[in-house]
Amino acid sequence: MILKDKVVLVTGSGAGIGEAIAVAMAEAGAQVISIDIDGDAAQKTADRAGAFQVKTKAIQADVGDLDDIERMVQATVDDFGRLDVIVNNAGVTRRAYIMDLTEEDWDRIHRLNAKGVFFCLQRAAKQMIEQGGGCIINTASIAGRGYAGTSNAAYAASKGAVISLTRTASQQLGQHNINVNAICPGVTRTPLSDRNLAVRAQEQGVSLEEALKRHVAPIPIGRANQPEDIAALAVFLASPGARNITGQSYNVDGGLVTS
Repeated sequence: MILKDKVVLVTGSGAGIGEAIAVAMAEAGAQVISIDIDGDAAQKTADRAGAFQVKTKAIQADVGDLDDIERMVQATVDDFGRLDVIVNNAGVTRRAYIMDLTEEDWDRIHRLNAKGVFFCLQRAAKQMIEQGGGCIINTASIAGRGYAGTSNAAYAASKGAVISLTRTASQQLGQHNINVNAICPGVTRTPLSDRNLAVRAQEQGVSLEEALKRHVAPIPIGRANQPEDIAALAVFLASPGARNITGQSYNVDGGLVTS
């Protein structure tokens, strides 16, 4: 098992991509801390991860709140002794035309997607510096790389911030033996994306199935991601095989965006 006994914290792990990452990390042998604003959802994921006979813990936390970030990292170190990997996955969005976005939308999205990622990264890095190294994986999006089909400009801006943060953090934290990379998912079937797809279908006056067909049509490989496609890359980036990979943002999108 390539991650045997590694301590991995995953935010936004109550469903979708975060849940898949937490479970895949456990399957690879890692001890997993499941973080979500929905404590019951975090526990459900921890229970799934625990089926692989690894130690797990669920923590209810809002990663837009610095006190909660401190609490979740400290609880991890108290219970597991260290923090080897953090996956900053928690995020929010909603489908909205640029002229319909409000200040509330902007603040809500950036509070979690940009501010939350930065301060989770910073607090995790503090612990990793003390212990001699670690790995940070940020969930960005092809929306931050100019994908024309993005559903929300504020979301795209927040994910562009994550990509830039990943690059700069890797340059400044490399001296501490900390790798920092990002994953940029494309069209991925999750509860969050399905809610946005339902809005898209309503706008287009078509069924959910037809809206999905149209959404997937431009993808060269001809299919949307499943959360497990993202999780597989996260496991690799956390593994010894990625020890000299840092500062990179990898698209997982079936060829939809080529830069």
